[in-house]
Amino acid sequence: MAFRASLCALLALVPLLAGPTTTAGASAKAGFEAEIRRAAVGRTEIAWYERGRGQPLVMLTGTGSTMSEWDPALLRLLAHHHRLILLDYPGVGESGPWRGRGFDSLADAVAGLMAAIGLERADLLGWSMGGFVAQRLAIEHPGRVGRLILAGTNPGGSRTVLGPPAQQRVDSDPDPTIAEVLRQLYPPTRRGQREGRAFLRRLGRAARSGEVPDDFQVAADTVRSQVAAENGWLRSERNFRQLGRLATPVLATAGARDRVTPPLNMRRIADRVPDARLRVFGGAHAFLFQQRRSFARAVERFLRR
Repeated sequence: MAFRASLCALLALVPLLAGPTTTAGASAKAGFEAEIRRAAVGRTEIAWYERGRGQPLVMLTGTGSTMSEWDPALLRLLAHHHRLILLDYPGVGESGPWRGRGFDSLADAVAGLMAAIGLERADLLGWSMGGFVAQRLAIEHPGRVGRLILAGTNPGGSRTVLGPPAQQRVDSDPDPTIAEVLRQLYPPTRRGQREGRAFLRRLGRAARSGEVPDDFQVAADTVRSQVAAENGWLRSERNFRQLGRLATPVLATAGARDRVTPPLNMRRIADRVPDARLRVFGGAHAFLFQQRRSFARAVERFLRR
């Protein structure tokens, strides 16, 4: 249904995987250091940072995840042409408490952040649970959204195709092992798992250098609330029905070997939205990291269309 990493295990493992790269060397290579900012939104506060220049692209991540968990290598590619806006949802990481319940409330929070920082309109990239938030934002706040990129998500309700029971179990586990997380995100092959470990090394180096914030804490209550919201999402037909009236151009992207959110979900979204196109990449749930160069090119072509 959505991406959730074992943060405690990840934080314990990342320094060991990061290798001998020095903080100064990693920072110099990236040429960027993240600066967390905070904005008052309603009765809470949202932490965010930005990177790059160009047309704004708001990036929305998955369940139990912070703004620091995007692959730094993908961010470098996207930041060449876009002003990336990365944020912690309410209740996550450096942000204030989440006082809502469903994904409409998270969409409202993102729209409130955009207003607070003077961002009248932006393109959106929503991955996994972030795709739920992005769909609701495009439906409820259409004036805020230029173009919409959805990655490894689903339309909600009875049209959703769930992964195998074993994948659902790991996805619902509050403390999966690193091995289980990597098998969720990357193909369960020797090469796929090697690529997953390389992602962890990149993330570790970026966190140590400051290229991404040292921001990986998510309260257990927030994770439970997000999972409860997902359950409601799967029981309701409202989102799928409203996608049929969505005027926003959509790029629906999927991983051909995604066992968390099978690619048929993205086909159903693309078939439902009037102005949508479908693109399937090699890889599993983290296909946008694994195939980051071709993914970034597809995003750039779509946003320049």
